[in-house]
Amino acid sequence: MLFEKLIRPALYRLSGADPETVHERTVRALSLLPEKPPLLRGIYAADDPATVFGLRFPNRVGLAAGMDKDGRALHAWPALGFGFVEVGTVTRLAQPGNPRPRLFTLADNDAVINRMGFNNSGADALAARLAARGKPAVPLGISIGKSKVVPLTEAVEDYRYSLRTLYPYADYFAVNVSSPNTPGLRELQDKSALSELLSELRRTSAELGTTPLLVKVAPDLTDSALAELLEVCDSHGVAGVIATNTTLSRNGLTGPEAATGAETGGLSGRPLTQRAREVVRFIHTHTEGRLPIIGVGGVLCGLDARGLLDAGASLVQVYTGFALKGPGLIREINRTLAGWR
Repeated sequence: MLFEKLIRPALYRLSGADPETVHERTVRALSLLPEKPPLLRGIYAADDPATVFGLRFPNRVGLAAGMDKDGRALHAWPALGFGFVEVGTVTRLAQPGNPRPRLFTLADNDAVINRMGFNNSGADALAARLAARGKPAVPLGISIGKSKVVPLTEAVEDYRYSLRTLYPYADYFAVNVSSPNTPGLRELQDKSALSELLSELRRTSAELGTTPLLVKVAPDLTDSALAELLEVCDSHGVAGVIATNTTLSRNGLTGPEAATGAETGGLSGRPLTQRAREVVRFIHTHTEGRLPIIGVGGVLCGLDARGLLDAGASLVQVYTGFALKGPGLIREINRTLAGWR
């Protein structure tokens, strides 16, 4: 409540009410914290260990990709209670992303629309930062995507470059083929395109080691399309699925902010809560629980996170909820899930 009532409004006043500036200043401030902030650790730390796809997680709550794309504040996130961190989405080539404004907060709907477009400093820059500063004290996931200027016909090598470059640092890789903000990217979810991509990434990964590969899926797929995607994942030995990315749907937006829904981009937050849970449940049922799932989408309280676990997820991730409600949300979720069995 302190974050929502006082801190967030102050950040918006200082930043001219621009959500992206608030985001940038928040990550920059967190990047200045010492490697092990003792005060924060004492307030937010939570231990509820779980082992998923061969990795040991100190708790089940992770930071979703998009918050710290370039890994600038890696040592701060565990101190805020996160049990794992996913950076990116990173691309082979550095790119500025889409023109601003490209991030819109719908606070009354507990939602955000973004069309960032994979703005990041590139795989080489992230590798250099990780080599210089080290990894966080919790498992590190790296989300990789396609560079905007690279045609779909060359996407496989684009992904492979990022995989090879960042392999020494990742505890798992998330293959992002589901962002709505890179033209044509979601076509890589189609059976033939995804099969080719995963075949090459698995082959490259096997040459380098045993780091798990996960696929991040869109919430907008039909059941039949999702079932087909899962068959491809199974045939190529994918370690898990991240469900879900942002949605192109505007269902659930209410009040004056519904007009902001006309902005293009992916919607996240409360309007995605139910759909994310439905997708997780479908994946869990369709695979008979064989494929681990990281549930993400519309987690605004501890019960939302528990709902994803009840639907079949093994871990959860948070982004929009953290941006809107602050670190107290992570403490609440951890406390809720500590009693979940």
